[in-house]
Amino acid sequence: MASIRELHEQIINKERSAVEITQEALNRIQELEPKLHSFLTVTTEQALKQAQAVDAKVAAGEEIGILAGIPIGIKDNLCTKGIVTTCASRILENFVPPYESTVTQKLADAGGVMVGKTNLDEFAMGSSTENSAYQVTANPWDLSRVPGGSSGGSAAAVAADECVVSLGSDTGGSIRQPASFCGVVGMKPTYGLVSRYGLVAYASSLDQIGPFGRSVEDAAILLSAIAGYDPQDSTSLKVAIPNYAANLKSDFKVGKKLRIGVITETFGEGLDPEVEAAVTKAIQQLQELGAEIHPISCPSFRYGLPTYYIIAPSEASANLARYDGVKYGLRSPDADNLLSMYTRTRSQGFGAEVKRRIMIGTYALSAGYYDAYYLKAQKVRTLIKQDFEKAFETVDVLISPTAPTTAFRAGEKTTDPLSMYLNDLMTIPANLAGLPGISLPCGFDSKGLPIGLQIVGKVLGEEQLFQVAYAYEQSTNWHLQKPKMA
Repeated sequence: MASIRELHEQIINKERSAVEITQEALNRIQELEPKLHSFLTVTTEQALKQAQAVDAKVAAGEEIGILAGIPIGIKDNLCTKGIVTTCASRILENFVPPYESTVTQKLADAGGVMVGKTNLDEFAMGSSTENSAYQVTANPWDLSRVPGGSSGGSAAAVAADECVVSLGSDTGGSIRQPASFCGVVGMKPTYGLVSRYGLVAYASSLDQIGPFGRSVEDAAILLSAIAGYDPQDSTSLKVAIPNYAANLKSDFKVGKKLRIGVITETFGEGLDPEVEAAVTKAIQQLQELGAEIHPISCPSFRYGLPTYYIIAPSEASANLARYDGVKYGLRSPDADNLLSMYTRTRSQGFGAEVKRRIMIGTYALSAGYYDAYYLKAQKVRTLIKQDFEKAFETVDVLISPTAPTTAFRAGEKTTDPLSMYLNDLMTIPANLAGLPGISLPCGFDSKGLPIGLQIVGKVLGEEQLFQVAYAYEQSTNWHLQKPKMA
């Protein structure tokens, strides 16, 4: 499928209609879903209506925005009015939200076409999209492997050309890690840049909504559309939103020399040699483009994983307490009293990973353990943030591998939660500090699986991140390669 800009030109020049483009995406979904399982819900009727509305505007000579008529996938933890939103959990199997999330409303207002709701790890808890209560999404590059998680459905759908772009959510790397595994671009924005209103909460101080695209430009266009202040979100930032795609450059020769810091703690033991080689080559490529390369030590990064797996489950324990069979969602039919209804509903409705994290979080917040675990984790979170601040005194952006390995086989790590958690080792620190990060393809391993390069920027440094990513992307052809099924 063509890029957003190419499709926009085709629509306004009446070379192709929005309905034709949408139908092409729907046909691909129908063809590939028996193998891929990226979508939980396909919104065929609504998508064609949205496309028809765009074509009517073009026929009437009205101006349309760049996203008008573009097929978009939406992660199924974003509320969509009148359309089931499950969070890939049995407990929300029949939940139909009475309101629209801010980001999906913005896309609808821009003329975007929602082709469906994508699969995820239940309540966004996981790194492989194997924790969904409904199906396991496959990696388009190798159907026996996982697409990453928790936004694996959104990443796989873009990689397989089932949609042009998609939305995911990133709590500890859930956009960037699947982007790496699926060979696409994924961006986690600065905390507060994109409204979380209508995003079903996992860990409220960490969650962020962001874009997937086949190119940096497509991701930049989508982020421009969804970013901005929202009075319905108390953490939303009141800042001007630039046109992120307007100032993309293919080199660093204009302006002062770009300083790139390489996070030394993300290399060495535990990093796949082929991933290390590809990322090292990407760093050399950036240097050839004119950037200065500096090794940077962030010693507190080693504590990012244990810090995250105390803070995130603690917040999840509180956020998921609302699913008790009273207000909405599943209610156990065989309970004989109120307490029995609570326990049976939650036991039947939540999957194993969600239960595990609720128990961890409840324990960390319990009397006698709050200071020892949760409070200490918050102090370490501050140290990690200070490491970033110190690093940005000498460099403009930071670079690391996105994930320590390429995509692993489905079922390989399901019985070893600690091994699964290590997949987020390099992405978690940016969430703890609220910083923007982007992952883009930088090579393939000997098995033909994509490798991701992560670039992390300063608070509200998205524009610079996109520029650096775009310059690298345009100097290589990794983003042009597609899996056979695409």
